[in-house]
Amino acid sequence: MTDNPAADATGGATEDGAPTTPTRTSLGRSSLAMSMGTAASRASGLVRTMLLVGCVGTLGTVADAFDIANKLPNMLFALISAGVLQSVLVPQILRSMQAHDARARLDKLLTISGLGLLAGTIVLVASAPLVVHLMTLREAWTPEARQLATVFAYWCLPQVFFYGLFTLLGQVLNARGRFTAYGWAPVANNVVSLIGFGAFLVLFGRAPAGGINALEGWTTTQTLLLAGTATLGILVQSLLLVVPLRRSGFGWGFRLGLRGIGLRSAGKVVAWTVGAVVLEQIGVIYMTNLLGAAGQVGRDLGEAVAGNAAYTNAMTIYLLPHSLVVVSIVTVLFPRMSAAVVSGDIDGVRRDMSLGLRSAGVFSVLAATALLVLAYPLTRTLLPTATATDVDAVAPVLQAMALGTIALGATVLVRRMYFAFEDGRSVFVIQVIATATLVLALVIAAETLPPTAWAIAAGGAYALSTWISLLLRVRGMRRKLQGMDGYRVLRLYVRATLSAVVAGGLGWLVVHFLDGRALESWPHALAVTAAAGVVMVGVYLAGLKLLRVRELDDALAPVLRRVKR
Repeated sequence: MTDNPAADATGGATEDGAPTTPTRTSLGRSSLAMSMGTAASRASGLVRTMLLVGCVGTLGTVADAFDIANKLPNMLFALISAGVLQSVLVPQILRSMQAHDARARLDKLLTISGLGLLAGTIVLVASAPLVVHLMTLREAWTPEARQLATVFAYWCLPQVFFYGLFTLLGQVLNARGRFTAYGWAPVANNVVSLIGFGAFLVLFGRAPAGGINALEGWTTTQTLLLAGTATLGILVQSLLLVVPLRRSGFGWGFRLGLRGIGLRSAGKVVAWTVGAVVLEQIGVIYMTNLLGAAGQVGRDLGEAVAGNAAYTNAMTIYLLPHSLVVVSIVTVLFPRMSAAVVSGDIDGVRRDMSLGLRSAGVFSVLAATALLVLAYPLTRTLLPTATATDVDAVAPVLQAMALGTIALGATVLVRRMYFAFEDGRSVFVIQVIATATLVLALVIAAETLPPTAWAIAAGGAYALSTWISLLLRVRGMRRKLQGMDGYRVLRLYVRATLSAVVAGGLGWLVVHFLDGRALESWPHALAVTAAAGVVMVGVYLAGLKLLRVRELDDALAPVLRRVKR
């Protein structure tokens, strides 16, 4: 690690194309910078979600149709390129930086990736009716509802290209030791959405309780404003990364060519990774069809039944602690762990893997407990535009998902390392088992439970598949690293769990005493969340101190230094 900020910021090729060595940045300092940006992004994103819930609600035909269309870009980006970029881009960028023709190799790599994204996006937009049909196979979808989802998809699918561009530029920045811009850029996306969704509310008003099911009064202007805003935000988010990239000294030049950019050695990894992503999306497609059918059945029966939109809102809250802390840790560690793999430093990889798992564990154990205990008041607090019916639909799904919170952070870090080792086959095999588990659990739920419980079962199935993925990935990674410092990692999680159990019990008592399920008013929900949250955090930190968890001091050190300054 260097104390020279300039050195940290300029890892990569020099102006004449000479190779440089990727920097070994401070985990605490860099993850803090990422976390601050991510926190701003998530905070503005929550306001964005509040406005979106106000526009279309969490229940009803329009909410589910827009949710499917706006979720498609994420799914399809993962399908056609995200797996490829994750498995190839960072390792190849790091190899390119150490090559004698670093600039030319990076230009070729980014040009080929960008053109592939553009071509894939064009094909996807043209295939919008087919893609939407795959997500709405159940007979509960009416032709009118399916058509609305298709129109939404025409406007949302171009996001695939801009998501890809954001990932390309962001990975180059991360490899060069620039993490801040990548964490802050999504704020611009949310600002655009706040303006667009705010205008929607001013022009058309708030969605009624139970959502919007009558499509006769839905207009083209509403469609354009809702879906167009979503896509414009992603465009702005991706283009903003051009500025810090140029300031870092890197200028992307359009350069065609396949020779010398490492794609031949990565070809097998790409094939296996794409296969794994395909399997993952098959599970998502099945879940989307099941939840969509549940929502439409509720419409036909005149009941409020959680469907796709409710599940997505639960997922948004569920991912908050993960994205605020764990993703920042993984983003900072992965480039230097990949560099250690390239240089053959297995001890360094093992050391950073242990550090990442333990640092993530300090936060993820508390996050899981908080989501379980505070699901109802937290949902009402973070979604103030939601009705009591919306909260009753979202909160149980969130509690089911929370069971997988601890596994989520760990499995993301371990999965990334398979890419660094160029082992796509193991990723594929593990994904087969995880997807089979998810789908089997959903099939059992559909056969044995009423539609009102399908979304909750989906959250539980997601948590189960996450745990299975983690256990299988850890088993394989232990073989590659000749161990993973298992005793220290397990000791951390045991101590953190003991502290969390006590904190969660006291938090539950506070929620029960303050009548945390009676959430007619937003101030009441906020007060319950704040009071129980403070108690839980205080007790949890005290428990970690009492049990002498050193990782807590390491995690808080950069924050405390900044506060002192």
